[in-house]
Amino acid sequence: MKAMGVMEFGGPDALQLVELPQPQAGPGEMRIRVHAAAVNPTDTGLRSGARAAQLRDIPPPYVPGMDAAGVLDQIGAGVATDLAVGDHVMAIVVPEGAHGAYAEYVVVPAESVARVPAGASDAAAATLPMNGLTVRLALDVLALQPGQYLAVTGAAGAVGGYAIQLGRADGLHVIADAAPADEQLIRDLGAEIVLPRGDDYPARVRAAVPGGADGLIDAALLDELATPAVRDGGRIATVRGYSGPPERGISFHPVRVRDYARERARLDQLRRQAEAGQLTLRVARTMPASQAADAHRALEAGGVRGRIVLEF
Repeated sequence: MKAMGVMEFGGPDALQLVELPQPQAGPGEMRIRVHAAAVNPTDTGLRSGARAAQLRDIPPPYVPGMDAAGVLDQIGAGVATDLAVGDHVMAIVVPEGAHGAYAEYVVVPAESVARVPAGASDAAAATLPMNGLTVRLALDVLALQPGQYLAVTGAAGAVGGYAIQLGRADGLHVIADAAPADEQLIRDLGAEIVLPRGDDYPARVRAAVPGGADGLIDAALLDELATPAVRDGGRIATVRGYSGPPERGISFHPVRVRDYARERARLDQLRRQAEAGQLTLRVARTMPASQAADAHRALEAGGVRGRIVLEF
């Protein structure tokens, strides 16, 4: 089968077409004929070598991709499911070596698969699993109660957008940041309070909500700069492993989406929320998989709203 991977870590041009054996679904697994794979910042990190130390004992090629959508092609032994071969499905993929979503076929645990939201294309569905589960995990870790205040940084991005919408669905008041050009987008996603983005956003949150927000999802990677936005004893969910020193009783909670990679019930709940209009599946653009290098260049250049999706 064809896949896009890297033989040596480097810039976007390190991505190349590779031929791999077609995988087979073993017990407890499903195989998907991939039609769409979303491009995420974690993919560019894998390509560039940010995870080289973790992969030192695994030979190349290294195939990126944590989001896949397409047609269920094979069901392994022992899988109890209401899905059938031929159904359109989406899945979260945990890449390892040649195993990643930038491929014509991918085999994943059955618990990583859910039906594509009704009415959604495979490209749109591919934007949901990894980013949606990241936010679901972040909200579960924050454990806020309905009526409390959630601050979101990086609100115009894929994680930030889902944080706004899932926060609202959980009954939270959402305070989000926005550049002037994104302000209407952020309001349309459901943020109740929209403040200018930047290093002074946390201070603006405290001014808008005396004492500060109850919790914060830091998709903009402000790290310790986000602390002033949160009240004493509040909680901050981070998406790149930051777990800064305690201050005013505030706790940092690094979120690893791999912890929810086999949470089919949660992925299926995201599917139902998309069908109910509570989640907006945002495709920035679609590109042929052969143009993966161009997709990485566009993502790294910044300003992408939603997700670029590779089509196979």
